[in-house]
Amino acid sequence: MPAAEATEQSQGGASSVSYQGATKRYDDASAPAVDHLDLEVEAGEICVLVGPSGCGKTTSMRMVNRTVELTEGDILVGGESVKRKDGPRLRREIGYVIQQIGLFPHRTIAQNIATVPQLLGWDKDRIRARTAELLELVGIDPELSDRYPAQLSGGQQQRIGVARALAADPPVMLMDEPFGAIDPINRERLQNEFLRLQADIRKTILFVTHDIDEAIKMGDRIAIMHEHGKVEQYATPAEILMAPANEFVEDFVGADRALKRLSLMRVRDINLWKAPLARAGRPTSEVRAELDRPDVEVPYALLVDDRERPRGWLTARDLAGDTVPATADAPLGPVLETGDVMRDALADLLQGESMYAPVTDHNGAVVGILSVEIISEFLGSPEAKTDEHAAVERPRD
Repeated sequence: MPAAEATEQSQGGASSVSYQGATKRYDDASAPAVDHLDLEVEAGEICVLVGPSGCGKTTSMRMVNRTVELTEGDILVGGESVKRKDGPRLRREIGYVIQQIGLFPHRTIAQNIATVPQLLGWDKDRIRARTAELLELVGIDPELSDRYPAQLSGGQQQRIGVARALAADPPVMLMDEPFGAIDPINRERLQNEFLRLQADIRKTILFVTHDIDEAIKMGDRIAIMHEHGKVEQYATPAEILMAPANEFVEDFVGADRALKRLSLMRVRDINLWKAPLARAGRPTSEVRAELDRPDVEVPYALLVDDRERPRGWLTARDLAGDTVPATADAPLGPVLETGDVMRDALADLLQGESMYAPVTDHNGAVVGILSVEIISEFLGSPEAKTDEHAAVERPRD
C-alpha cells in the first residue's frame, strides 16, 4: 500500500481524545501552565475549552498536536499516544484553525487548501477534486480558487482556513478562537455555518474561546478552566447553565443564565403564534374575519406570494379596499427560519424594532409567527429554570 494511502486510512471519521495527567511546565515558570489535566473528549463531539486569560486552555489544546510538548502525562488520540508519533506527521494528521487564519499570502486559495495533501504525496487529480469538494462544502465560489488571500474578505479567509484544516480528512480538529477576529455579524454567520458543517462531517473538535456565549452555542460539552488548567466543570451547556458546579463557574457563566438558555433552543422548539396569510386579490372581508378569530394572536395579516413566502405586513389601510393589494403598506422586517437559534432570533427582533417576525421552513414558506411576548413569557416561566427545555438537541441543522 502506498504511504499516502496508508496515512489517509489512519485519518478520516473522528477519534476520541483523552488527556491523562497532561502537564506542561516552562523552565522559567514557578508553577505549571497546565497541571495534571484529565479530560475525555468523545469522538465526533465539539469540546470547548473556555476560561479566563492565562488559564492554560490554548496550551492544553496545542499539546494534542505537540506544537506544545508535554512535560508529564500523556494524550491519546484514537487510543494512541501522541508521544509515539513523529511530530510533523502528527500535525499533518490533525486539522488546525487559528484566529489569525494563517493562510500563506503568496499562495492561491487552491494552493492553500492543498498544503497538507501535497505534503502527503497525493496526486494532482486527487488534490484538485478534494479542493473543489471543500470549496463547495464551505460555500466558496470555485472561481475564487485562483485568487490570493488578500483578495478575500475576512469571513471568506476564515472559511478557507477551515477548508485547509479539513483537506486530509483529519479525525481531530483544533480550533483556537477561530472566529475571534471576525466582526460580530460575520462571526454569528460563520458560527452557524460551521455548526451546519459539523452536522455533516462529525469531527472531534477541541475549540478554544474566552467567550462563554460562544462556548454555549458551539459546544457539545464545555470544560470551564481555571488557573493551571484546572477544570472546574466539564458538562453539557445545559448542565452548566442549570447547575453550575461552584461559585467560580456561576460567576463565569454570568447572572443572565436564563437568557443564555435561549442559545440552546431553536425557533421550532417554541409554540409559534398564528397570523392570517393573504395573497393579492383575496377579499379583504375574509382577512378581517380571520383577524377576529380567538386562535389568531397577531393583530396583523401577512401578505404572501403563491408559495406562501412572506412579502409584507398588511395594515388597516391595506384592508380598507375590497381585495388584498399586491404590495403591503408596512415593511416586512426580520424573517426567521425554524432552525434559527432563539437567542439570535430575539436579537433580530430587537434590532429590527419589531414585535413580530414570520418564521419560514426550508422552502421559505411561512409556518408561524415569533413574537417578543412569546420569548418573554418563556423566560419568566418555571420551564426556563428547569432542564425540560435544556434537553433539546443543540442547534445543528
